[in-house]
Amino acid sequence: MGNPRDIPRVSQIGGIHILKVHKYKAECELLEIFRRSLVNIKSQKDFYSGLMFTLLGLVFVYGASSYNLGTAARMGPGYFPTLLGTILTILGGMITITGFTSKAKDGDKIGKWAWKPLFFIISSNLLFGLLLGGLPKLGIPYMGMVAAIFGLVIVASLAGEVFKLKEVLILSVVLSIGSYLAFVLLLKLQLPVWPAFITG
Repeated sequence: MGNPRDIPRVSQIGGIHILKVHKYKAECELLEIFRRSLVNIKSQKDFYSGLMFTLLGLVFVYGASSYNLGTAARMGPGYFPTLLGTILTILGGMITITGFTSKAKDGDKIGKWAWKPLFFIISSNLLFGLLLGGLPKLGIPYMGMVAAIFGLVIVASLAGEVFKLKEVLILSVVLSIGSYLAFVLLLKLQLPVWPAFITG
């Protein structure tokens, strides 16, 4: 007969082996469920774009959670990002659901990455933030809301196939006037409108 002290060790090893087997089966079942859910996606474009909107909205809400919300009458710095993030999250969830109910043919698969529009859209947003707030640590002054909107619209317009300067400038003027009326006059937000070298 073997040493009785070895019996608990064998039992323990057997128990660990059984747990590993059950864990492996559970992982396989989860992978199978995930694979079937992907098969049921009727429109990949709607599904993944909805996920992107949802994640982006959650990032906005999380980033704004450290700021004061304020009220609808007196908005704090975290009010608008939280509102925007909530809307994006709800919109993303709705678009994701349509990915399972869409009647698109051949699954409406995602094509090749459009690197040019992606580059100019991201660059326009980065430029907007740089022109609006500047980079004080690097000695770069702010240029104000008007310049930021012009930079945003001009660079974002380069993402399209056709660039018409006249239409872009008209759109920039309209957006600048509308933003000034909405955010500065009506909402009383403390935004720099003109460059630092003008306002001092």
